[in-house]
Amino acid sequence: MNKSVYSLVLSDEIVQEIDRMAYEAGSSRSAMINQILADCVRFTTPEKRMREVFSAIEQMLMGGVFEPQLQPSESMFSLRSSLDYKYNPSVRYSVELYQNALPMLGELRVSIRSQNSALVLALLQFFKLWTRIETAYIGRVECAIEDGRYVRKLRLSEHTQPTNEEIGEGIAAYINLLDSALKSYFQNSNEPAAAVASVEKRYVSHIRGGGMIL
Repeated sequence: MNKSVYSLVLSDEIVQEIDRMAYEAGSSRSAMINQILADCVRFTTPEKRMREVFSAIEQMLMGGVFEPQLQPSESMFSLRSSLDYKYNPSVRYSVELYQNALPMLGELRVSIRSQNSALVLALLQFFKLWTRIETAYIGRVECAIEDGRYVRKLRLSEHTQPTNEEIGEGIAAYINLLDSALKSYFQNSNEPAAAVASVEKRYVSHIRGGGMIL
């Protein structure tokens, strides 16, 4: 969305109130004025869309197996979950939303900090399996796997117009699915066939139950 510079004559008292609101929201004066005007004309700014999506993700996932992380920017939401493996390493899930790239929404990044080569190799095998399963059931997905890190593009399906809340719920459900599949895979690591079957079973159950895949 393009932005331009405009001159406005405003009362000092109004500006003081706007500055207070901006400070409480961790925003700038210009961004706050922009949002107030957008609300008045019922226009959803990219920033508001992101907040609504992230709010839906937070409401669905917080309080369970996930823990919130310090958010590095307004366009990113991060959380983590512990993996039942040696020393209980943390798996980090980060969602980055793009401002103006629809139908491309953004991307999901999954990573783990570990020097354990066996763990990194197991994660690589899981992500390759996950990609094969997704490709088999929904077609090609845009993703990359490198150094124990998985990056997947999030895209709206054609002819769909979900609300921001529904998009957030869809992303949250996908993260929950991925996390549970990953944990199931490691729980069955001593039986490779059972591990693969458990992951595929969870994915199929999700899509057959009407779960949104972005």
